[in-house]
Amino acid sequence: MLILIIITLVALSAGVATAQEVPIEPRRLPVTPNQLAIKSDKVPMQPAEMPIKPNSELTLERAIQIALHYHPRILQRRSEVGVATAKVGEARSAALTQVYGTLQNLNGTANSVGAANVLLSTVPFGFNPRGTGEINQPTSPSWSLSRIQSTYFSGINFSQWLYDFGRVRGFIDQRKYEHDAAVAKLAFTELEIIFEVEKRYWWLLATHEIVRVYQEAVNARNEEMRLAEILARTDLRPKLDVYVFKSDLERARFHLVEALNAEADAKVALDNAMGLSGAAPPYRLRAVWSDRPITQKVEDAVKLAFKLRPDITMLEDLIQAADRQIVQARSDFFPTLYAYGNYMQVGYGGQPGPGMSSVPNYAVGLVANWPIFNGFETVSQVAEAKYRKEAFRHALEDTEQRIILETQTALLNWQASLDEIRAAKAARDASQLEYELAQVRYRRQLGNTVDVQVAEQRFVADSVRYINSLYAYEVARAAYEEATGESLRKAHLLPGDSGQLRLLKHLERR
Repeated sequence: MLILIIITLVALSAGVATAQEVPIEPRRLPVTPNQLAIKSDKVPMQPAEMPIKPNSELTLERAIQIALHYHPRILQRRSEVGVATAKVGEARSAALTQVYGTLQNLNGTANSVGAANVLLSTVPFGFNPRGTGEINQPTSPSWSLSRIQSTYFSGINFSQWLYDFGRVRGFIDQRKYEHDAAVAKLAFTELEIIFEVEKRYWWLLATHEIVRVYQEAVNARNEEMRLAEILARTDLRPKLDVYVFKSDLERARFHLVEALNAEADAKVALDNAMGLSGAAPPYRLRAVWSDRPITQKVEDAVKLAFKLRPDITMLEDLIQAADRQIVQARSDFFPTLYAYGNYMQVGYGGQPGPGMSSVPNYAVGLVANWPIFNGFETVSQVAEAKYRKEAFRHALEDTEQRIILETQTALLNWQASLDEIRAAKAARDASQLEYELAQVRYRRQLGNTVDVQVAEQRFVADSVRYINSLYAYEVARAAYEEATGESLRKAHLLPGDSGQLRLLKHLERR
């Protein structure tokens, strides 16, 4: 018995001295990040512009702020908000004074037809200045295409919208609501990006923890194989144990390679979620798993979602915009009133040259336009606008039901994930004790390789399952905050880009 104890101690010391982490290289990209950026049309970021310093710590809050600032999908939505803002200005221009200048010079013939005047030109905006022709001359079949006369026209015109029955004001209001809908759409895109960043951030942390589990498994298998070799040389254990533990070691190495690959994939996915694909440097995550108790109730969660979700706001704005389109279409049943005026200088002469005479004219008055009959176009436009409003209303009802489903499902999954953490932790702790006892029994010649193998596989599987349960908890929490819109409000309360705070307007309106 004493000899067995001495051999066991020697084996343990040898295993500790020789057991080293297996040098497995992480997967490398075939080109550098800057080379990836150069292959696209986008100018690569300079080191001073990079929001992440190489090998620095990256928190979840910082990752979210980077995504809100750099992600191309969010930049696209911001540009769409700019387009909607410009359209509001375009709509407002119809209510302001319109001033145009006109300059025209024509050279042509002016053959008369008796005492009739000759229409020489047609000027935009409804002005038709006429030359005198050759008045009081008898009708004659003689005419000439070589006798050239010159006519010029210059002037300034203005018009001012005075009143209609809803077209101009309705169009302005429509553009305002469409602008608000674009802002809400931007907020909804941010909500999606935030959830994407959170999910990928926690998955990268989970894969890093899983790599550690399999690295420890490789080191343990290496130590067990060394011990089996020593015991086999002293004929205390069969040679079969060495090959059993060696196969376990290679399987552990295989799982470690898979885990390292998953970690590399998770890093690339997080870079993409932040809008830094091909440009992000190496960094470390700084986060702590949590399993806080859940106190939220379904009724309160649904009310919060109806208050904060930007897609509800977007559809409400589109309904209001469609209602203003109905007003615009109905306005064509009634007249539109304008104030109109112009000042013009008209010149007419026999031959082009400086001696040509000119006379001034001006006009001021009111203009009323009233489409008497347009082939029932107005009736069809009113019906189109009504159906568009009805379609948006049905879309809003569908969105509300979908939000209720998402909120209830997310809360149920979040509550279940907390129970899964407790069960997974208990299973891991129990399998760890089982594995340690199996190792002790094997060293004391009381167990065999099957006991160690089974215990080891259970311990590794339970450790990975416990990490996955922690990840599932964080993802379920993030899904709940996405379903209720809470993550959007939290993100805009964080220090960062102050321009983002304007997106809270759609929250205040609710």
